[in-house]
Amino acid sequence: MGMDPTKLFIEFLFGMVGTGYFMYGRKAGNMIALCCGLGLGIFPYFVDRMAFILLVGGLLIAIPFVLKNR
Repeated sequence: MGMDPTKLFIEFLFGMVGTGYFMYGRKAGNMIALCCGLGLGIFPYFVDRMAFILLVGGLLIAIPFVLKNR
């Protein structure tokens, strides 16, 4: 089975956002952003279905914004 270009692009975008979250979290001492950044960088290797990649990636991107307001 070949690699779907759309899936590869989505994984790349989540990886870039994850890198940004990780760098911000490390510099600011924000453990939530740091953990979400790690999760965004790692989870696409373990999730195969596009719907789950979008769901988990969207949740990991939203978590720091939701928990920031609390």
